[in-house]
Amino acid sequence: MHPTIQTYNATQTSTDQDICNLLVSLIDTELKEAESKIWHGHPVWFINGNPIVGYSKEKRGIRLMFWSGADFEEDALNILGGKFKDASIFYNQASEVKPTTLKRCLKKSRTIQWDYQSIVKRKGVLVRL
Repeated sequence: MHPTIQTYNATQTSTDQDICNLLVSLIDTELKEAESKIWHGHPVWFINGNPIVGYSKEKRGIRLMFWSGADFEEDALNILGGKFKDASIFYNQASEVKPTTLKRCLKKSRTIQWDYQSIVKRKGVLVRL
């Protein structure tokens, strides 16, 4: 686990730490090639500079977000973004995390990607990679 992510997780409540540590374990295991860091205040994983998945603490719980998740066709990712292609799921207990579903979404995140890395250069227009 990246040290800054470990620090982020340590600032969470005990219940949220359990969720965050489980998410890191599953993400790091599945996306070995991804770079992880704290980005805009929360843990995010990147492949070739493009944000893939991340999580953050919100009022509703720990939000796991896939930047291109709207195209994954996964019922579990039921919180769709507005103008972008993101999709999310919220967790309030570690027992709610379904490793099989999460691993399937992580595999899809490698092949289904929109180019968020160049979104500013393209003036808000997303292009599928």
